[in-house]
Amino acid sequence: MKFTFDRDAMIGEVAIAQEIISTKNAGSILSNVFLSASGNTLTIKATDVKVSFLASVPVQVLEEGSTTVYCDKFMGILAALPAGEVEFVQQADDGGQPQGVIIRPVGKKIKFEMRTMSEEKFPEVAVSEDAPYFEVGAKEIKEMIAQTIFAVSSDETRYFMNGVYFEKKGDLLNMVATDGRRMGFSSKEILAGVPDFPAAIIHPKVLGIVLKHCPDEGNISMAIVDKMVFFKFASYRFGAALIDGQFPAYERVIPASQPNSFTVSKDELVSAMKRVALMVDKKAGRIYFNIEPGLLRITSRQSDLGSADEEIASSYEGENTVIAMNYRYIDEPLRVIGADRIAFEFSEEMKAVTMRPEPASHYFHIIMPMQKEA
Repeated sequence: MKFTFDRDAMIGEVAIAQEIISTKNAGSILSNVFLSASGNTLTIKATDVKVSFLASVPVQVLEEGSTTVYCDKFMGILAALPAGEVEFVQQADDGGQPQGVIIRPVGKKIKFEMRTMSEEKFPEVAVSEDAPYFEVGAKEIKEMIAQTIFAVSSDETRYFMNGVYFEKKGDLLNMVATDGRRMGFSSKEILAGVPDFPAAIIHPKVLGIVLKHCPDEGNISMAIVDKMVFFKFASYRFGAALIDGQFPAYERVIPASQPNSFTVSKDELVSAMKRVALMVDKKAGRIYFNIEPGLLRITSRQSDLGSADEEIASSYEGENTVIAMNYRYIDEPLRVIGADRIAFEFSEEMKAVTMRPEPASHYFHIIMPMQKEA
């Protein structure tokens, strides 16, 4: 196998493969990226078994062939090379058996040699061209992912909450994520004309890659079928096994009525949270919202080291209330809420708090309060 390619173009493709690969063991085939040169196209594949990636890159193929190389080291070599054309040559022994590859920039006195592993050992990559794909706006689906993905549980004993729940209700796509103490919810009417598909729990790794690499313009194609989800955009193909299990009945968590509410400036809240966080006990993560007419006072304590206290203006007109919450559960939504003002709605001190943009949009966040310190 022998082909030449543009170094900058290749880096982007291999970077995605590197995100898919989970193991850093150079002796494992799952640490390798699959390369196949044919016609004037290089096919790139990567998988961690649960999530798979396939891309096609235009290259100049001089000799067709295929192999696998250690992805992390290949990426390191590409990053170290100067911009321009790079030659990739597969070597063979006297018997014609592959021995490794040479990577060198054209016209430069630089050469890297890498060992390879046979492509025959590389597992099947779960991507599909024949699945019943439907199209949705790329910008819309990315906005929905951004509002939910960070709320996924990392507790593997509750595996059914280790992904984002996708649900079709009429023309609505609902996306929900929860870790049992907070919930991110987004709903958009973007499925008009799309046939029904089963509700699914989707692995956050593949959604994170879609969020990071899918352009805002145009559509993204996706399909949910046979315990798999598939995505297509640009020259990329992704497949991921769905997470098995029964997602919690999230509708029960959404408060039917919350008579108390206030709004604050997002910029002021972000700045205050950043300062108050300096004295948050990192283990507990507890901060206090002291809600009074016309102001929100945010406080934190870090064991014996001290405390922080800051006031910002609010629109509140009710009785004085103090609610303890996890700092991270407010900070993470703040990073993705696209509004100048943030609304908080609540009923009682120990009941769920709703955090949303003002005016209301297609998403909101539910936060369960914490017990106050004695």
